[in-house]
Amino acid sequence: MELNSAKTGEAHVLTPMADRIDAASAIQFKDAIRAATVDGPARIVLDLGHVKFVDSSGLGAIVASMKHLGAGRKMDLAALNPDVDKVFRLTRMDTVFTIYEDLDAATGQVST
Repeated sequence: MELNSAKTGEAHVLTPMADRIDAASAIQFKDAIRAATVDGPARIVLDLGHVKFVDSSGLGAIVASMKHLGAGRKMDLAALNPDVDKVFRLTRMDTVFTIYEDLDAATGQVST
């Protein structure tokens, strides 16, 4: 799975460039996230702006990626489309992750 990576302030922003995180791509997603987060800032922002669909396997992969970060590191989410946001709210994962409306809000940047 293609994963764009950028350092923004004190956060490491990871953007999956796929429209789905599902059973077919969950393992590739986890592997890509783990490889990208071996070192780096304590805060990861997962920009899901390109993702249109997440199933239970995809949700599990996102949670596993967050747990893999370990103590002292945090994963926040940004730019969830309405269908993906609904999955996080229905499964109560919105109580586990901090979810930001967009990437600017997540990174503290001001939109112009």
